[in-house]
Amino acid sequence: MDYKDYYATLGVARGASADEIRKAYRKQARRYHPDVNKESGAEAKFKAAAEAYEVLSDPEKRSRYDALGAGWKAGQDFRPPPPGAGGGFEGGAFHFGGAGGGGFRPEDMGGFSDFFSSLFGGGFAQEGGAGGAAMRGQDHEAELEITIEEARHGVRKSVALQSAEVDAHGRVQRRTRNYEVHVPAGTTEGARIRMAGQGGAGEEGGALGDLYLRIRLAPHPRFRVQGHDLETDLPVTPWEAALGAKVAVGTGDGDALVTLPAGTSSGQRIRLRGQGLPRRGGGVAGDLYAVVRIEAPRTLSGRERELFEELARISAFRPRGEARR
Repeated sequence: MDYKDYYATLGVARGASADEIRKAYRKQARRYHPDVNKESGAEAKFKAAAEAYEVLSDPEKRSRYDALGAGWKAGQDFRPPPPGAGGGFEGGAFHFGGAGGGGFRPEDMGGFSDFFSSLFGGGFAQEGGAGGAAMRGQDHEAELEITIEEARHGVRKSVALQSAEVDAHGRVQRRTRNYEVHVPAGTTEGARIRMAGQGGAGEEGGALGDLYLRIRLAPHPRFRVQGHDLETDLPVTPWEAALGAKVAVGTGDGDALVTLPAGTSSGQRIRLRGQGLPRRGGGVAGDLYAVVRIEAPRTLSGRERELFEELARISAFRPRGEARR
C-alpha cells in the first residue's frame, strides 16, 4: 500500500501550524468540492484534502502519522498492521486502539483511502472537529451594485445573498440570507462594507466570520467615474466654441452654469470643483469635469448654408496647417 504524504496533499510544510493547515484545507475544499467544481478529478482531490485534514488537524492523529519516520518518500510501500495487532505499527514504534477504542467506523470518514483505514483502524475512536480547537467561521464576500446617485447621497438597500458553506465534514451547505445594508454617502467603486458576524459559522464554538460587500457602481448614461471624480460630455455648437458662451452643465443635482472661453477646442476639460462624489467621513469632495464636444448641425437651412459657405471663403483659420487654395 503506497504511503500518502498528507502535507504534500495540502501543500504545506511538515512544520506547518494548525492555522496554516486549516487555511490550506479550506482553500482546497472551496476549490474542489464537487458541488462547486465540475471538472474531472475535482472530487478525488476534494476527498484527498479532506482525508489529509482529518489527520493533520488533530494533534494526536498527526503525531501518530508523523511517527512513520524519515522513510516516507512518496511511493514508498507501507504495510498496514496485521489483523489482531491492535493497530500497532511494524517495528513497535507505537500502539493505539485496543480496549475502549470507541468503535471507529471507516464509513464515518466519508470514503477515505485504504491507507487511512489501515493507519487508524482497529478501534480508533473518531473525534469531531480539529481536536476540539475552536475555529472562527469563514469570511464571505459578495458584490453589491449601486447607482452613482446612491453613492452620492447614501442609501439603505435590502439584499438577499445565497452562500455555499463547507462544514466540518466537508459538506457544502447552501443557504439564503436577507440583509438590510446601509451604504454611506461617498461609498464608491471597490469599497468594502463589513458586516460583522454575518459570515460562516464557527466550529467548536468559534466566532462567526464576517461578510464583506464589495461595491460596484452601475454604468451611468451621463457620467463616468474616476475615483471620486466624475466626467461628463458637454456638447456645444461651433459658434459657442468660437465666440465663447455661458452653458449649463448637468451635475446630477441640477445644472451649473459655466463660462465657455472663446476659441474652446473639442476635448477641452472644464473643471467644476466639488461637484463630484463626496468622501466617506467628510473631506473635500471630488470634482466634475465637463469634456467639450463640438457638434455641427446635421441639416442646414438655406440661409445657414450660405453663412457657412461665406465663412469658409473668408476665414483664414486652417486647423490642419495647409495653405489656402
